[in-house]
Amino acid sequence: MAGTKEGGKKAAATNKMRHGKDFYAQIGAKGGKLGRTGGFAANRELARIAGAKGGRISRRRKSTEK
Repeated sequence: MAGTKEGGKKAAATNKMRHGKDFYAQIGAKGGKLGRTGGFAANRELARIAGAKGGRISRRRKSTEK
């Protein structure tokens, strides 16, 4: 039954029974607190530079016809 909706519901029920009703909230909070990177929000100038680099790389073919 692994990988089915029914199996997922049973697993969720078992986790809540063993670890408490707020099991998924707790593991979500742990994941959020463990993050240390900060991403682009921490460095706006780096985000600007990276965006400019991405903008220069075209995914379209160069047209040979005019």
